[in-house]
Amino acid sequence: MQASTDLEQLTDFFDRYGSALTSEDVAGVANCHALPGMVVADTYSFTFASPAAVALSFLGAAPTYRDQHIVAAHAQILNVHWISDILSMVSVEWEYLDSTGNSVPGGRYRYLIRVGADGPRITTVISTR
Repeated sequence: MQASTDLEQLTDFFDRYGSALTSEDVAGVANCHALPGMVVADTYSFTFASPAAVALSFLGAAPTYRDQHIVAAHAQILNVHWISDILSMVSVEWEYLDSTGNSVPGGRYRYLIRVGADGPRITTVISTR
C-alpha cells in the first residue's frame, strides 16, 4: 500500500470508531478491536478476549460522553509508525463536539493497529495524555 492509501484507510477507521464511541454503538466499538486486546494507562491496565469484554469496558466509559453531552468525535492522526506490513503505531489526539457545537478537548492516545483482510483493528490502546 502507498502511504496516502494507508493514511486514508486509518482516517476512515478512526472516523468509524469515533462515531461508534459517541453514538454508544457498543457492537461498533467492539468491531473496531482485535482480540485479544489491551488498554494501558498510568494507573491501570486491562485485557479483553471477547467482544462482550470490549463492550463492558466501553459501557464504563459511555457515561463520561453522556455527562459532557458529547455528540461527535474527531481523531487527528498525529503520527503513523509502520512496524511491519500489517502493524502500525498510530498517535491520535481526539477532539469532541458537544450538543451545542462547542469543542471539547479530548485525550491523546497511541493505538497499536493490525490491518487484516477486514481492515484495521485496535490491538492495544495506550493513554498518553
